[in-house]
Amino acid sequence: MGSKKKSDVVAAVEWACGWEFELAARAEGARLIAGVDEVGRGPLFGPVVAAAVILPPEAELDGLNDSKQLCEADRERFDAVVRELAVCWAVAEVDVQTIDRINILQASRLAMRLAVELLERQGCLPDHLLIDGNQRIDFGIATGCRQTTIVQGDARSLSIAAASVVAKVHRDRLLRELDERFPGYGLARNKGYSTREHKEALLRLGITEMHRRSFQPVADLFEAEIEVMDLDFGLLED
Repeated sequence: MGSKKKSDVVAAVEWACGWEFELAARAEGARLIAGVDEVGRGPLFGPVVAAAVILPPEAELDGLNDSKQLCEADRERFDAVVRELAVCWAVAEVDVQTIDRINILQASRLAMRLAVELLERQGCLPDHLLIDGNQRIDFGIATGCRQTTIVQGDARSLSIAAASVVAKVHRDRLLRELDERFPGYGLARNKGYSTREHKEALLRLGITEMHRRSFQPVADLFEAEIEVMDLDFGLLED
């Protein structure tokens, strides 16, 4: 039997969601450690939402994980538990117009910064941020707040997982409300993502003010609407 090449073997990485990063930050002197995460970078519709959560040391949160790995019932349950247990928590939204103006990456960073600033306004100025992903945010230069970015941090840090759940539950509830305001797009089900149902509704109903005009296929539809408007205006002038 031939031996497998290294390229043929893909090692699966299994993260353990725990206190590793929080303990490391405490060892460096941090006391108010905020987990920070955002949701809603990919949808065609609606704001991007971020949450920042400061948990008490080693709170009992067995089973908490990345919100994408939890069912809706578990997300709702952990959302309530986190809001009750947290030393402080905050949620911030960045609207569609801002997303289209500065791009989704910068809008996500802005949402996270706004969430952390809301903690500060509540009297909970963090001295260390644990941020999901690899992007730091514009916060803490004056106060010396340290930042640790963690790829797949929502599956590795309980503080980030808590922020992930709070942000996800908040945005899902918002999309269910917006489904009543903008019926026909299936927003309560697809949460604004580019599903077949959503794309077919865009072709049938057109775009709304809550659709991201910088995202495809919305951008093409918006361009087509502008061309029709220009044509109509030209006919009126004639």
